[in-house]
Amino acid sequence: MICRLCGRRKTRRACPALHEDICAVCCGTKRETEIRCPSSCQYLVSARAHPAAVVRRQQEEDLRVFLPTVRDLSDRQAELLWQIAGFVRHYEGDGLLRTTDLDVEAAAAALAATHETAARGLIYEQRPSSLAAQQFASGLNLFISKIPGDRVSSFDRDLAAVLRAIERGARDAHKALGGDSAYRGLLRRLIVLSQDKPDSAPPTGVVERGGSLLVRP
Repeated sequence: MICRLCGRRKTRRACPALHEDICAVCCGTKRETEIRCPSSCQYLVSARAHPAAVVRRQQEEDLRVFLPTVRDLSDRQAELLWQIAGFVRHYEGDGLLRTTDLDVEAAAAALAATHETAARGLIYEQRPSSLAAQQFASGLNLFISKIPGDRVSSFDRDLAAVLRAIERGARDAHKALGGDSAYRGLLRRLIVLSQDKPDSAPPTGVVERGGSLLVRP
């Protein structure tokens, strides 16, 4: 049997939350992010009993996928990335349309093209084709409009670079990790801010500065 979540690997574990068998990778990467695991799950109990090795393996896999998508960002762009990533990971939509990694990718690409054009002094709004992607782009655009800073061409260039990184991240996470919302799951695991988990340190390759997490390849 092939795991329904990733569509690639063989099923290995009986998931009590989904009431079906899934592969070990999806069990490990989607646990308590995309899958609402019951406290009685043997794999959840085992992971909590031995968190260091499990967390390290997950961080290494996440960073293997994530870092190549953001390695060319400047410090300013990295700070901007984490602000926007906070919106991306928490986005729920209106409850009627399910937002997938493909929608995130399409919305980020459209907004990036819009800001690339604006950086050249032209106004031309690009829009993604799907309704879910359009709603996501609208919400993200509203969030971006509230970020402090002068709306000059350098801001548009930085923002376009960040949105291209999100576009790559959504595409690569979907391919490498499987599932419809692998990228947001990855962001939830990577973005561990001090107010969320004060005793947790940022993963290797990510450093904290002024309350924000910066990428360090």
